[in-house]
Amino acid sequence: MSASRHRRLSAMTVASVLTTMAAFGPACVHAQTASVAPAADPTAPTAATLSPAEIDAIWRQSVSKFDGERARVLRQVQAGVAAGPFRADWTSLQGYKTPQWYADAKFGIFVHWGVFSLPAFGNEWYSREMYQAGSKPHEHHLATYGSPAVFGYKDLIARFKAERFDPKAWARLFAQAGARYVVPVAEHHDGFAMYRSRLSDWTAATMGPQRDVLGELAKAIRAEGMRFGTSSHRAEHDWFFDGGRRIASDVNDPRYAALYGPAQLRELHGKDDGDLPHDWTYVSQAWLDDWLARTAELVDTYKPDLMYFDWWIGHASMRAHTMPSFAAYYYNQGARRGEATVIDFKLDAFPQGAGTYDVERGQMVGIQPQTWQTDTSISNASWGYIDGDTYKPAGQLLHQLIDVVSKNGNLLLNIGPRGDGSIPEPARDILLEMGEWLKLNGEAIYGSRPWTRFGEGPTEVVGGTFQDRNAKPYTPEDFRFTTQGPVLYAIGLGWPAARDDGRQELLIRSLAPSALAAPVKRVTLLADRSDIPFTQDAAGLHLRVPKDPVGRHAYVFKIESR
Repeated sequence: MSASRHRRLSAMTVASVLTTMAAFGPACVHAQTASVAPAADPTAPTAATLSPAEIDAIWRQSVSKFDGERARVLRQVQAGVAAGPFRADWTSLQGYKTPQWYADAKFGIFVHWGVFSLPAFGNEWYSREMYQAGSKPHEHHLATYGSPAVFGYKDLIARFKAERFDPKAWARLFAQAGARYVVPVAEHHDGFAMYRSRLSDWTAATMGPQRDVLGELAKAIRAEGMRFGTSSHRAEHDWFFDGGRRIASDVNDPRYAALYGPAQLRELHGKDDGDLPHDWTYVSQAWLDDWLARTAELVDTYKPDLMYFDWWIGHASMRAHTMPSFAAYYYNQGARRGEATVIDFKLDAFPQGAGTYDVERGQMVGIQPQTWQTDTSISNASWGYIDGDTYKPAGQLLHQLIDVVSKNGNLLLNIGPRGDGSIPEPARDILLEMGEWLKLNGEAIYGSRPWTRFGEGPTEVVGGTFQDRNAKPYTPEDFRFTTQGPVLYAIGLGWPAARDDGRQELLIRSLAPSALAAPVKRVTLLADRSDIPFTQDAAGLHLRVPKDPVGRHAYVFKIESR
């Protein structure tokens, strides 16, 4: 097709679409209110017929009923930023300080749950991949639900009833697991809000469950004495459904643009999703304003102690003004409430010190000067629930928690409830097992700080993102250290085998007399509060331990000096 013919067709297409939408009125954003269909096939592919600006115009029309409320929220954001103390620039935001509650918390629960949990196939990106021809989720969708031109992602919403969702039971389980904060996803990349909104009709409060899922969870989590955070993955929604523009699908139908978003064609010319300097995807100012208003609405309504964002807030379009405006607004709101807040960011989305650095499915190799976080899933294949997924054992997750804490970090551990709202039994059992360990050994974790070195032993951690599958099993020679005031905790990540002479000994090489300000006077095993015989010499601290392990997974020795 020639460029001039493409432009003529594009102009005709968008004009026709906007005329049709004007005839429908604002109610066209909801599938059930539209009684007239466009003359042409509204599901026909649009990737080759619509320009990015035309796509944006269709999306803007679909959400125009919210223009007044959006403008009001944006004015409120502007006033909140102007009130200080933080300005909407990165220089000011680098004055942020990690709140003590977060530095003390160490362990949180992440929850990926939404419409994408219902198919229970592939992973939590089912909403995107079901529109990508040739993918396994696409083939699964065709076989299970039919063509996405007839039965699209929107049609799963009516089946998403959340009939077994019990926020109080969830919160009770998370508290029993030893979590100190909980971060449910408010909106994933799919654009379906799990909360009550004045800026969208596509919400769990008005469709599907017809419940304010986020609000119910916030109340239940806080009632259990935990901090409440939330997560927004909406930034990626600008392009998330672009596969639907390449095939016959309901993504092309302007009646559903308010759900599917602009669905701009992704222009990623780098090596992977994280290579944002080489991401040239079209982003309009209207989209940025809408993102800012919807994210500020979350802050105003639910007052979360923590906001977690996925990686695309680091896109150039977001970094210039929109993201610093939100960060300043959020930090300022917390300051006015007297509650220090947290923003978790990935990769290079923020400059050092302006928020809390998060390493997805990975770890750091040494002690970090500022509190950081790793987030990983309790299951191996997906963040959301899928049939047949496998789960990491509690011991492995506890070892990761211990290693992260020894390096001044927090662990945010994700679970994926089933579509009906029930928590899979393997995940429940693992959380309870972790909670049992933390009840006995939590004084070495909660409120702790790193020692002069994070640990010792032959097992090395691979640093960086997406490295958790490369984790190696620890040995009895591996220790991690934490402190509480003058008390030092040495956490053994294995139990020694009996020696030929019958002695059962652990040697902590880092604890020679020269390494400590004063000689060791007492060593206690936290698992049963028993005193452990010891000697200390130039080789280190020698511990005489029982033949059989006391406790499971990891063994905390409380070391007190004279």
